[in-house]
Amino acid sequence: MAVSEPEGFFERSFLTFVSRISGLTVIALALLFYAGVGLILPLTLGWSTPFLVEANVVGTVLAALVSIGWLAARIQQGDRRLLLEWTTDLRRLDSSEFEWLVGEMFRRDGWKVRETGSPDTPDGNIDLELTRDHERKIVQCKRWIARRVDVDEIRRFLGTLWREDLPRDAGIFVTLSKFTKQARKEARDAELVLIDGAELHTRIDKARRPEPCPKCQSPMILDRSMYGWWLRCDTGGCSGKVNLGDDAGRAIEFLLRPR
Repeated sequence: MAVSEPEGFFERSFLTFVSRISGLTVIALALLFYAGVGLILPLTLGWSTPFLVEANVVGTVLAALVSIGWLAARIQQGDRRLLLEWTTDLRRLDSSEFEWLVGEMFRRDGWKVRETGSPDTPDGNIDLELTRDHERKIVQCKRWIARRVDVDEIRRFLGTLWREDLPRDAGIFVTLSKFTKQARKEARDAELVLIDGAELHTRIDKARRPEPCPKCQSPMILDRSMYGWWLRCDTGGCSGKVNLGDDAGRAIEFLLRPR
């Protein structure tokens, strides 16, 4: 079922809010809603029992919404980190996951990232908004595989930059596919940044954070021997390793833990 525009705006605003507050703030808000709205306020005003019960329900629901929303945002952030760490075949990602992965890539490059795209509402040719210091950029993500991005898509994106009152070099267009020759020329003349599938893979490889060797801090690789699963250093002359045991589940759990 499609989400209406007001509902979609409220949901995105709420998720953005809870993703930016700390755990202590969540606890404070939950207590405020549950104790303040649900108990102290109606008792102070001398409300009758039916209104007291109704206020208690409202306070409990609001406290639960903030707590669950914050937890969901943290889980989603963890999923985005894992997408970048362990996804090798980007073609298996759906559109939302693709945007998450691109966003996490820019986060690790020092940008603050806000997801603006939604599968149920128009995104206005803006999937990600990047900010760093006083700089702002917008990103359009196209999870296309076979179809090339043509010049018309570039011109539409340039129109979005004009609408947002941004310079043309503040735009980044990302795709799993390739760009046509005309699209590249248009982007080059406008100083628009293009990232095709090949460059995206290169950037993601640079952004990944492998497990460091406990001895030399070089990246380790996952290996298996007759004794079980290991992370071992691939640097010549270094014997650094981490024993993960013979349980494949433990090895996977170790690999997928959030950094």
